[in-house]
Amino acid sequence: MAEPGKGVIPGKLAINVQKRLSRAQEKVLQKLGKADETRDTAFEEMVVNFNKQMAEGTKLQKDLKAYLTAVKTMHDASRRLQDCLAEMYEPDWFGKEELDAAAEDIDTLWLDYHQSVTDKSLISMDTYLTQFPEIKNRIAKRNRKMVDFDSARHHFASLQKGKKKDEAKIAKAEEDLGQAQKIFEELNVELQDELPVLWESRVSIYVNTFQNLAGHQEKFHKEMSKLSQNLHDIMTKLEEQRQLKRGCTAAAKTRDGAKSEEANHSESASSPPECAVTNGCKGELPPGFLYKVKAIHDYAATDGDELELKIGDVVLVLAFDNPDEQDDGWLLGLKESSWLENKNISSKGVFPENFTQKV
Repeated sequence: MAEPGKGVIPGKLAINVQKRLSRAQEKVLQKLGKADETRDTAFEEMVVNFNKQMAEGTKLQKDLKAYLTAVKTMHDASRRLQDCLAEMYEPDWFGKEELDAAAEDIDTLWLDYHQSVTDKSLISMDTYLTQFPEIKNRIAKRNRKMVDFDSARHHFASLQKGKKKDEAKIAKAEEDLGQAQKIFEELNVELQDELPVLWESRVSIYVNTFQNLAGHQEKFHKEMSKLSQNLHDIMTKLEEQRQLKRGCTAAAKTRDGAKSEEANHSESASSPPECAVTNGCKGELPPGFLYKVKAIHDYAATDGDELELKIGDVVLVLAFDNPDEQDDGWLLGLKESSWLENKNISSKGVFPENFTQKV
């Protein structure tokens, strides 16, 4: 048995049980059509809107959390990819320090983006949704008090219609009716003021949430684009470095072969080599040669320094004398056929890289 002063007070428990029984009885009578029910169509529409608003807000909150989880997953994948590249990238390769710095910047950018979306969008949505449970409880309470009001109203009416009127009971019933009506109307008025305001607030919440999200996305992708371009440039320079080293190695081998040939055939030293007479060997490459490409689209030159291409043309790509003069997406070169015929690089020109492919 509960000790005095602890647990549920017996008298209050009995009152609550009686209220539940009265409400249940009243609802049964209303469903059977034996008692009229207080109806407020406008308020019922507000409740429908409230439930819809709460469901939509909860779904948006859930999807925002899922989006942030995906951002975190992408961040982790990006970090592992950058770590892998850093481990494989040899110290003497071009741009090692720049590559490491870019990896740190990419990692920081992902962290900032995740935190910004959390602070400006998710937390705002969390705060917005905290008000719904309390209002939902008050709507339920208002509905219970409406049943109490209907029950008190019907009880008072039945006493007044009785053949034997008990004035004391009628007075008590009238007092209970007035009290029930007051409690119900106070809740009803409060909610009728609050629910339309809450319904309208959803617009500003959605606007702020997606404006902030879009703004952070734009900033993130703009900064990530710059870092990606830097990484692309480093890889391009690394490939150029490799091609130059390969060209130097080939040239050294050619010189060594020429010296050996001269030693083995000293008797022909006084006469110029056939290659010189014919203005160069077939395998000779122009200075600054990097690699070959083949045209996969026709390109009509629009300026005097551009190279005109036809599908199938093989082009010898050359290094720019000044790398700063190279525009993104453009290469410098001359057609292989022209070089083999004239051994002259004066016919070189620039052309769009995406009109060709390496061979």
